[in-house]
Amino acid sequence: MTEVPPAPRVLLVDDHQLFRAGVRSELERLVAIAGDAATVDDAVRAIADLRPDVVLLDVHMPDGGGVEVIRRAAAQGDPPRFLALSVSDAAEDVIAVIRAGARGYVTKSISGPELADAVRRVHGGDAVFSPKLAGFVLDAFAGAPRAPAAPEDDAALDQLTPREREVLRHLARGYMYKEIALRLGISAKTVEAHVSAVLRKLQLSNRHELSRWAVERRLVE
Repeated sequence: MTEVPPAPRVLLVDDHQLFRAGVRSELERLVAIAGDAATVDDAVRAIADLRPDVVLLDVHMPDGGGVEVIRRAAAQGDPPRFLALSVSDAAEDVIAVIRAGARGYVTKSISGPELADAVRRVHGGDAVFSPKLAGFVLDAFAGAPRAPAAPEDDAALDQLTPREREVLRHLARGYMYKEIALRLGISAKTVEAHVSAVLRKLQLSNRHELSRWAVERRLVE
């Protein structure tokens, strides 16, 4: 019988108490809530004391906001993974917090189950973005000119079926399995099967590596 991994321990950081309470109510049955914090100073102390796996982090707070929390946590050594959760979908906010070290950025319109899934994926090493925001990150981090693809890259891409290439492009844009299924008119199980096939053919380990592979070869426009 496959052992279920323990739920990630999550610290909620937001300067609005009602919002923190709402997120806690949505997530506490789906992940383990380690605690919460309302200020940058409180967040940095809580990270040091509670050692959460993932910090669900507001971007705009007094005294430097999410970027300052990430910077100070990194200075302490062995920081947790950070997932930004914000009302803002401005490119400058997304890029700033990702450059600081966050592993993902989702907006506050996300549902509770989707947010829990994003937390688990960030904990597992994936980079997670709301679909609209993925393009900002791709533009910021993949905008430099790159050398032409090597022959082995073409050979690897030729292994993929047209449907597998579609799934790969949607993954690289930050879509979740259910969203890809809706867009392509297939089931989420079928999407998962395609992802497994692509991982095997490209000899990669997870969807984060798939996304990076696609971006580096300019498969995402």
